[in-house]
Amino acid sequence: MFETFRSSSKLLKIFPAQSRAVWSIDYLTLDNSQLLCSGSEDNTICVWDMETNKQIQSFNGHSMCVTCVKFSSYYHIYNCNVICSSSIDKTIRFWDIKSKQQLQMFNGHTEWISGIEFSSFNGGRYLCSGSGDNTIRLWDVETSKSLYVFRGHENI
Repeated sequence: MFETFRSSSKLLKIFPAQSRAVWSIDYLTLDNSQLLCSGSEDNTICVWDMETNKQIQSFNGHSMCVTCVKFSSYYHIYNCNVICSSSIDKTIRFWDIKSKQQLQMFNGHTEWISGIEFSSFNGGRYLCSGSGDNTIRLWDVETSKSLYVFRGHENI
């Protein structure tokens, strides 16, 4: 079965990416539009229109490599297209695609942030982040507060 899939698969599109390695991507279908965002080692977040193959936005507020990008389901409820990003610079940032502005920044981790994930409940109001400080933080997107710090991972 794998051979059948592999032989029929083909490359559909190539996007001219950032100047350094791409670490994370996320995809969103919105109002008959298909968007892709990418986070890169060059400290940037780019947004691509999948139909035109063109970059429609970029953000460069992080001071170090962007490790993870996610379209925010929480802001989508309010008809806003927002991307959340994490970085080696120890911050989580929220970017409004239309206004081209940074909306929020979360600080709290003491080391680089490896990944982020929105909750599948409460409309994505909660965000979890994992870090090199051996913690997972639970954030409330609405209040911008860290609600809980999960400890227990240890360096080996």
